[in-house]
Amino acid sequence: MNKLNRQIKMSSASIPTIRRLPSYLYLVRKAKEDGVDIISGTVIANDLDLEPIQVRKDLASTGIIGKPRVGYKVTDLIDAIEKFLNWDKEHNAILIGAGNLGSALLGYKEFLINGLNFLAAFDIDESKIGTEINRTIVHNIDTLSSFVQKENVQIAVLTVRSGIAQEVADKITKAGIKTIWNFTKVKLKVPKDVLLLKEDLSSSYAVLSVYS
Repeated sequence: MNKLNRQIKMSSASIPTIRRLPSYLYLVRKAKEDGVDIISGTVIANDLDLEPIQVRKDLASTGIIGKPRVGYKVTDLIDAIEKFLNWDKEHNAILIGAGNLGSALLGYKEFLINGLNFLAAFDIDESKIGTEINRTIVHNIDTLSSFVQKENVQIAVLTVRSGIAQEVADKITKAGIKTIWNFTKVKLKVPKDVLLLKEDLSSSYAVLSVYS
């Protein structure tokens, strides 16, 4: 069992459930914007092409209980999902690798809405150091450890080139960060107490290209 599975095991929800909850939250937030007060699991299921029983089971993991044949109060459901995902709290993050992908992630507004707060970016390119990308200052990677010691950094987002990914991951863990979101193609080796989540964009594109 990997570190992510071990952490989820301590939760009341499975990994697939947690991955579905943001889609539910998006729909419920949209319903609120449209002036809807009550929403049913069936409506959510139909919009996402899921089984209603699966949606109700997923939502139950957040602790909320809907009214039979009625549904959930929209504001209560939003609060329940946000609290379960810890999206009602701010999570301080740094980004390492201020290239095209890194710059795009820094500008993704949904992160800020859901509590992901980029304190800084880091790079080895002298031409980028000191510049600002989407209101985030780019620092020299050599200052990573001292920055982490001064700030309450919880998450490191890694978007460097593959050739230096492990070296940078080592710097991240030595600096004391316990959570890494890896956007590189490298299978990183990290200490057992570090939570590592790999995001493989190429794999998703491969599925799309085969079926297109």
